[in-house]
Amino acid sequence: MHEFILPGDPPVRVLLRRSARARRFSLRVSRLDGRVTLTLPANVAERRGIAFVEEKAGWLRQRLSERTPDIPVAVGTVLTVAGQPLVVAPSSRSRIDPAAGVIAVARSSRSVPTTVAALLRGLARDRVVAASDDHSGRLGRPYARITLRDTRSRWGSCSAEGALMYSWRLILAPPGVLDYVCAHEVAHLAEMNHGPQFWATVERLRPDYGPDRSWLRRHGEDLHRFRFAADAEDRS
Repeated sequence: MHEFILPGDPPVRVLLRRSARARRFSLRVSRLDGRVTLTLPANVAERRGIAFVEEKAGWLRQRLSERTPDIPVAVGTVLTVAGQPLVVAPSSRSRIDPAAGVIAVARSSRSVPTTVAALLRGLARDRVVAASDDHSGRLGRPYARITLRDTRSRWGSCSAEGALMYSWRLILAPPGVLDYVCAHEVAHLAEMNHGPQFWATVERLRPDYGPDRSWLRRHGEDLHRFRFAADAEDRS
């Protein structure tokens, strides 16, 4: 995959990708981060794809203008962490301090957003490990390991080998939502599908999960609006 810049005000970065299955041009704007992607059939010249984007420039900029703006994380930004609003504030050392209502960032930190992201990943790791341990213990199915990532397309996954993966941005959701996602993925340790038995297992691990599932469907995209300078993977 490579890219080109559509000139104009503002310039638009467009990622180009080819697909053997594509039969026509497909121009998409990601609802999560505004990323613009043009998919081309495998045997079509790139210049034709660029010409197609130029023809759609008005539509493309209209779609981008309709997006809810991203929120860069900086001193003064308010983040809802595990259901509690916390403000990013300078301090003598970096820590999450719910009692004081702050995400404290050391004044010596080179990057406020990177430091905040690291603090959130650490708290997310603690919460998903605790929830996964609880659910897998009651299910009687141990997991192999837990990985935290900043995924765009899914909030969690479970491999055939029992490896669990979660988005660390779940820490920005209400606690019940994080717990539901953990129950969902742990249930895959017993049922690697989404059939009736799987949902019965989720119900057994997490009764009344419906509102939390609905919250994630309605508001999950909002968790991706916060922009951090770096997103690192974490394992435990």
